[in-house]
Amino acid sequence: MAFIVAIDAGTTGVRARAISTDGAPSVSSYQEFTQYFPQPGWVEHDPEEIWSAVLSTLREVLGQLSEVPIAIGITNQRETLVAWDRATDAVLAPAIVWQDRRTADRCHELIDHLSDIRRITGLVLDPYFTGTKAEWLLRNAGVKPAAQLALGTIDSWILWRLSGGTTFATDESNASRTMLYDIHKHAWSQELCSLLSIPMNALPEVRNSSGFFAATNTEGIPHDIPISGIAGDQQAALFGQACFTAGTAKNTYGTGSFVLMNAGTTCPAVVDGLLNTVAWRINDITTYAVEGSIFVTGAAVQWLRDGLHIIDDAKEIEELAMSVTDAGGIVMVPALTGLGSPWWDPYARGGIFGISRGTNRGHLARATLESVAFQTRDVIEAMSHATGITLTELRADGGATDNAFLMQFQADQLQVPVVLPIDRETTACGAAYLAGLGVGAWSSLEEITTHWASNATYLPHIEKSKEMNTAHAQWLNAVQRVRTTQ
Repeated sequence: MAFIVAIDAGTTGVRARAISTDGAPSVSSYQEFTQYFPQPGWVEHDPEEIWSAVLSTLREVLGQLSEVPIAIGITNQRETLVAWDRATDAVLAPAIVWQDRRTADRCHELIDHLSDIRRITGLVLDPYFTGTKAEWLLRNAGVKPAAQLALGTIDSWILWRLSGGTTFATDESNASRTMLYDIHKHAWSQELCSLLSIPMNALPEVRNSSGFFAATNTEGIPHDIPISGIAGDQQAALFGQACFTAGTAKNTYGTGSFVLMNAGTTCPAVVDGLLNTVAWRINDITTYAVEGSIFVTGAAVQWLRDGLHIIDDAKEIEELAMSVTDAGGIVMVPALTGLGSPWWDPYARGGIFGISRGTNRGHLARATLESVAFQTRDVIEAMSHATGITLTELRADGGATDNAFLMQFQADQLQVPVVLPIDRETTACGAAYLAGLGVGAWSSLEEITTHWASNATYLPHIEKSKEMNTAHAQWLNAVQRVRTTQ
């Protein structure tokens, strides 16, 4: 039996995980890293802290395996920008995280270019994406264009360090999230790089998502392990959920929640409120996805824990939410970093409505979980309207799928089954599958599909559809009250 190791570098921590060639998970290691909030709306990471977490977790996993893995796959928080000097490996500024809103005003200034950005990239004009982050660093952080400047997403930073500074590359799924990449021409856009004054020689080479990138060449890690799969975390989860045919969809419940539907090998027309993005590129054939990006779901639970201190552990929220029979009239809109799909309002801020003397911790906990399901419903309804495809099931993954209350409420809101796979760490699975495919451990997508299986299905209560629609209408009313753009 051979092993493939996935490095899953998320927003709050890094997980390394070994998966055997029969698809079964093996050992894993996880390490959190620090979130920095230097100003309102700013979110930063220390790239060296992320690299340290990668090394620590990877070494722990490798130390528990009986043999050296045949490949390594990388999956990562998307849109987060790292700037470094390729001559010295020195980080030039804190990493600007995907949640960061510091370039909201700049995006507003660029509004006349929105149609071109939509046409070229499939994205909307929003500080969420990497392009305006790079421009901000070049204008404000003392980062100067130079021959050895690297402006890369987290995957390219990890690849650079794992390869001992030999390979500066990314895959097409990550490139498609930068607002600098032409998803039709499969190349960095000269037009958009010029618009934002981004030197194209500072951007990584764009490659297939599955195939040889580099061999490991760093201290404390066995050398010459092929790094043969890279994808952004949400695309990796779509791949890990075996959503290989057009019309299949998944939602990953993490710090944010991201609904992706496989759109096939023809890029669909852009639709307001949704994104067109690259799902993956294999053998130089690109598969596209339609995406709805929800910025704050699990992060709202973290806020209850770290900001309001009404829970000590995120796992407590389900019991607390079920301590009340309903939300007591409370509606929470967790626009803590603006609103994503289908509203795209970077200036919106969160709101809690319906508070009374009878409101308690349980009501707020329940309203927070309900907001996750409401936001997912908003995205899926927009997606179905845009594509003409009515979902028959939603495949769900991520940490919040352990929350039975949330999963059942989600099924009731959508009125379709919510299906959970046996292995819910589908982001890591996707990275491992891409890497394994890249070294021939699996011969085809069909073979990978045999490793996916469900172990839980939440069926909707059809008799609750009217009640769910009423609750959703109240939610939509609350959303309108926090929006700054109508």
